[in-house]
Amino acid sequence: MFKHYWPRWAVMKVLVLGGGVLGRAIAEALMGEFDVTVIEKDMIRAQTLAESGLQVVQGDFSYTATLLKAHIERADLVIITTTDVQTIAKTLHVIRSNNKDVSVLVILPEDVSVEDIENVLKEQYETEVKIDYIINPRTAIVRAVVETIEKVGEVKNARKLLNKLNEIKERTDTLLIVMHDNPDPDSMASASALALIAQTVGLKTQIVYGGDITHHQNRAMVNVLGMEFKRVSKGSYEIKKHSAIAIVDAQPNGNITILDENDLKKVEIVIDHHQILQNLKEKLHPNCLIDIRPEVNATSSIMVEYLRALEIPITEALATALFYGMYIDTKKFSKLSRVDIKAIEFLTGKVNYDLLDKIEFPDISTETAEILARAILNRKIYKNVVISNVGFIANRDAIAEAADFLLRLEGITTVLVFGIVDDRIEISARTRDVRVNIGTIMKEAFGEIGSGGGHAQAGGARIPLGIFKLAKDKTSLLRLVEEAITEKFLEALGMKEGP
Repeated sequence: MFKHYWPRWAVMKVLVLGGGVLGRAIAEALMGEFDVTVIEKDMIRAQTLAESGLQVVQGDFSYTATLLKAHIERADLVIITTTDVQTIAKTLHVIRSNNKDVSVLVILPEDVSVEDIENVLKEQYETEVKIDYIINPRTAIVRAVVETIEKVGEVKNARKLLNKLNEIKERTDTLLIVMHDNPDPDSMASASALALIAQTVGLKTQIVYGGDITHHQNRAMVNVLGMEFKRVSKGSYEIKKHSAIAIVDAQPNGNITILDENDLKKVEIVIDHHQILQNLKEKLHPNCLIDIRPEVNATSSIMVEYLRALEIPITEALATALFYGMYIDTKKFSKLSRVDIKAIEFLTGKVNYDLLDKIEFPDISTETAEILARAILNRKIYKNVVISNVGFIANRDAIAEAADFLLRLEGITTVLVFGIVDDRIEISARTRDVRVNIGTIMKEAFGEIGSGGGHAQAGGARIPLGIFKLAKDKTSLLRLVEEAITEKFLEALGMKEGP
């Protein structure tokens, strides 16, 4: 497990002090990747170790002469395997007398603390010696048990999913996978991963969405990785022809508008990392598999756990998609749970970073550039808050990009950008003010006249134009919308209007 972190041109020299059962096991595990030497006092045991192919120095490792013979001056790491406190203390003193910079790992005996060893050093050698790394056998065993239990849980969850897919296969040969209306990288990657898992049991899959993929990075992800998704509308044959539906990174009546009440009865699987919506379980079939984990920061991480537990090989393209989905939803890996971290470790070595670079830094469309320009020109500042009206647009995702961009302005902590798309007002908000939960603010400000919500730092809202359509012309419409949006947003923030 070390080979990924130590360059081959700088092989680390390790001294293992003690060739007993533990010392030998450690040396054999490291042999081949590192320059390992075992120091063993017993002549017969030392000879046996040497015959097994290990480098061995025979002698008492608590003596300077023995350590010098093993070239302590060139060692990068010394591992002390004895459990005798007096011997540990003496050996530490001798090690530091001959190499002040070498790292030392001590396998701490049961019921012995670091302070116990330090006290012996002070009393007998009148010195203070730093122990770089400590391993307590009891703690290590507990950690291993916990990791095993976690693995058992992961396998159990994966088998539940596999059983559900097999159950679906007994009734039909297709599975419709639904993403949210305007799918982001996490949604697209998760849907692709579920499709792969479903295909292993013989199901044909179709991945659909109801809105638009307009963010230039999201479009780049689809094109660069060759992803196949289909846009469908509510009540369409593309939905009705399927008797089994799965939903990833989304929830009905949350950010999905293409499923009606009859469609919800066909939902067999829901996998998400967002908080479960109120009354969701009541709307779904009792046997629906629901795996919703708010403590995980990306649905892609959950899907990686499934793939790893089921030992399903993944392509470079899917690994790159899942990695990017996690990257976006974890705020560039700034928020990571245990599941997220394990997913990153699994994907290491499988990701194509050249493709990733093409996805993250694609060319910006002329329309997006124009909307960014409008957002800058039309911005209005209220203390540390910016509100900008980008007018009538077709590219909804450019609103979110504009909000991200304006948040980088000096002295600005909260941003709201809105525009009119078809017959609705689309709003995106961002904040870096730790006192503000922008998702709650959006829900409070616009929940009664439309829909609003999100996370602590990012949120959105959608409002039907409704009575705003009574405006005489587009200019009047934009003015009325801007006045209403500004008033409600500032009120929810607890601010008075007025630049």
